[in-house]
Amino acid sequence: MKEYDVCPITYAETKPFILNIHYAKRMPSISYAFGMFGGANLIGVCTYGKPASPWLCKGIAGEENRHLVWELNRLVLSENIKNLASILISRSLKLLPPGLIVVSYADSAHNHVGYVYQATNWLYTGATKPRTDMYSSSGHSRHHDGDRTKRVDRSSKYRYVTFTGTKRDRKYLLSQLKYSVLDVYPKGKS
Repeated sequence: MKEYDVCPITYAETKPFILNIHYAKRMPSISYAFGMFGGANLIGVCTYGKPASPWLCKGIAGEENRHLVWELNRLVLSENIKNLASILISRSLKLLPPGLIVVSYADSAHNHVGYVYQATNWLYTGATKPRTDMYSSSGHSRHHDGDRTKRVDRSSKYRYVTFTGTKRDRKYLLSQLKYSVLDVYPKGKS
């Protein structure tokens, strides 16, 4: 038996981690949820869902493959113990259906550069451009207050991509990737 087990969990089990520990403090769209257990204790959560932007799906893999694009949208641990995030990501990816393109982001505004994605061999495809969103008193741009003149900055995010399935699946999906893969990972304080 492994020291840490990773297995599917319910949406309800993700909520305390996402709402109370993760910096975003809001629930994303979740289609797959996995928990990391240390004995009987849930110590980490990793969730996947369809990206909020259909343009992102098309941009990553084209119109014909947009249905294959999923996002690792929350990664939360109750304690920051060395290598646990990497173990949780690696094992949860193996539990996803084969033949998926998975994207995730590291938010520069929170001093994240994506070391966990680098450690688990994701492909770095560059950073999003900084932009502005309409102001929202709730803090979420999709729930804006309607005043188009009030704008807030959205930070740049480092974008990483990986694939699920066999070596053959991954090779095919890599050939469908529309973004360039960069040779050098970003570095910085984390």
